Order: sequence, then structure tokens, then C-alpha cells
Amino acid sequence: MSLKSVICEPQGQHKATVIWLHGLGDSGDGFAPIVPQLEIPNEIGVKFIFPHAPIRAVTINNGMEMRAWYDIVSFDLDKRADETGVRESSAQVAEIIEQEMAQGIEANKIILAGFSQGGVIALHLAPRLKHKLAGVMALSTYMCAPQKFNDEAIQKDLTVLMAHGSQDEVVPMFAGKQALDVMQSAGLEVTWHDYPMGHQVCGEEVMVIRNWLIEQLQ
Repeated sequence: MSLKSVICEPQGQHKATVIWLHGLGDSGDGFAPIVPQLEIPNEIGVKFIFPHAPIRAVTINNGMEMRAWYDIVSFDLDKRADETGVRESSAQVAEIIEQEMAQGIEANKIILAGFSQGGVIALHLAPRLKHKLAGVMALSTYMCAPQKFNDEAIQKDLTVLMAHGSQDEVVPMFAGKQALDVMQSAGLEVTWHDYPMGHQVCGEEVMVIRNWLIEQLQ
């Protein structure tokens, strides 16, 4: 089943695409308001796609149904991401990438971004794709199955932007640092920023994201 999405079309000609995945319990509407804040120049022609995660029961929330890219069975970091769910959602997001490429957007003009759970999907999918994307943006997030990364990653020269809050109590910063270490050890080019904040995105970070998106897509 294909994912429904909130779509922000470019002002001019469509030349590039950013696919941005939300966190647990949020929806594609959650990050859509960031588009005008980013002030991406019209000539870059960026279309933003904010997919809605499927609705599923989440174990740590007493089985309550909500939008989630995968189930969370435990708060323990090594058991937090349900690998089967991560792979299923990654396949659905890969379909969106294929659709964009079918419309004539090259892989090197597509960025996969995600916050928290969405970042887990972005970090899982992009290195395993047969196409090399323009980059990956992983915010306040961690890595599913880091021990499998070296064997499964195809794209080991991807450009990655990571950002995290040093006071994040939902996804501790050391979890993001673990993902950073795994990717750097595999040879990926990862830029890291941290901010004195919790599980959120701050204004200073938005400016870093803006500059990075322009750099990767122009």
C-alpha cells in the first residue's frame, strides 16, 4: 500500500525533491510548516514530500494505535527499533523515491530526511539503495541494526547531516553518536551538530538545514 503524503510543490520548475519523514505519533503535517522557514531559492526547484507513516499499535504506549514507522517494544536502545517494521517502511519510502525518479528527478537531486523514528528509516534506507541520493538528513535519531550496516550498505560515500539535542531524553545523544561512529567507520561523510535542547528542532538548526539543502541540491 503506497503512503499518502503532504506535498509542497516548488514555485518554479521541479528540479529536486526532499522526502521528510516525521517522528512517532506525528504525521506528514508536522514538518510541512518548516518549508517557508527554510526559504530555499525558487531556482533550485525543490518539491517537499512529507509522507504519513502507517497507523499501527505501539507496544511501549500500551498498544495504542498511532502513526509509526515501526513498533517500539522496549526503551532499550538495542531493542528499540523493530527491524521488520523498519524494513517494511523503508520499502514504502523507496517507492516514493522511485516515483520521483520516474518523473525525471535524478537520484542525485533527491534528499531523504527524517526526525526521530523518521530518521531511523532515512539512515536505514539511503545507504542500502542502489541509487546514490544527494544526501541524508537525520535529526534527533539513531540507527536500527548498526551491526548489519557494514555488510548491507551499498552507498558508502553518501553525504549525511546529523543534528541532535544534548538534553534529549527521548533519544539520548549517545544514540545519535553511535550511528555517527558506525557511518564514519564505514567511510561515509557525516557532518554532526548538537544543540542545548531536548527532542526538538531549534531555529539555529533550521538555518544549518537550509544551507546544507541548498549546498546539496543546487
